[in-house]
Amino acid sequence: MERFVQILSTGSYVPDRVITNQEMDEIIGEPVAQWLVENVGICERRIMSPDQTTSDLVVEAAQKALERAGVRAEELDLIIVSTDTPDYLSPGTSVVVQHKLGAGKAGAYDINSACAGWVTALDQGARYLLTEPEARYVLVAGGYGMSRFIDWSDKRTATLFADGAGAALLSTGDKPGFLSSAFMARGEYHDALGIYGGGAYRPSTPENIAEFGPPRVQFVRKFPRTFNTEHWPVLIENALKKANLTVEDVDLFLFTQLNLRTIEAMMELLGQPLEKTHWVMDKWGYTGSPCVVMALDDAIQQGRGPQPEQIVLFCASGGGITMAASVWRWTV
Repeated sequence: MERFVQILSTGSYVPDRVITNQEMDEIIGEPVAQWLVENVGICERRIMSPDQTTSDLVVEAAQKALERAGVRAEELDLIIVSTDTPDYLSPGTSVVVQHKLGAGKAGAYDINSACAGWVTALDQGARYLLTEPEARYVLVAGGYGMSRFIDWSDKRTATLFADGAGAALLSTGDKPGFLSSAFMARGEYHDALGIYGGGAYRPSTPENIAEFGPPRVQFVRKFPRTFNTEHWPVLIENALKKANLTVEDVDLFLFTQLNLRTIEAMMELLGQPLEKTHWVMDKWGYTGSPCVVMALDDAIQQGRGPQPEQIVLFCASGGGITMAASVWRWTV
């Protein structure tokens, strides 16, 4: 009997602490509030408390997804956590999540594909279920604790990045949910945006910290402003072609939640109405890897989520530069 993979449920979580654009004016020491609204679409962002870490955010989102599906953590077969702000360099954050959830039966591993990570992990979770006959449930989660790596005097990063987590629970069913995916990368930009301290390239020795400071997220050099609008259409076309679909067939487009202006431009490029997408960066800031599933979960909670048989397309890009797209038929 053929196996099909479906998204059973979703969950998202943002910390309580809100930093408004007006507060950012004070933190940065110059007016940025209006510029952020007009050029990026961000009005405020969430920051985790001192006693929280990335795994805590993921656990909160995962528990919501499990509760909504009526599935216990002990029933999970695999946990995949996408993050580039892990609790530790090693071990992986996924094993911390497994422990905190009480999912002792589940295997666990991390992936780091920067902000394209959750869409990449979604593909891996789907393919695991397709090829592992005894597996029933895979949790695909993303966590972002970038506030721990922000230089609050750097207006290029402090104004954008925030904290949050999202999760989707995958299982098998009698109808196809997962349809196709596509990936791209432009590795020549690996040194343009990232956290370059703390790893093997620049370990956190006293000498390196004295010279470069602690590990922090940095825009080191520019990459084209139109990068996403140039590459996403090709990526989307490749993914849809594999599923024998066109952009007209897509009912909900969910993009990386960095810049609302980019999403507006993309929908115009694709010839699709803005009503076919959803965004959350206005209230949650940029939450990196999990931002796409957080947008899906928010749409569902607002009654704007996909209906059965509708097509959902995820499209994300992140530092590296990595890009991923995934196409699903909604079956819930």
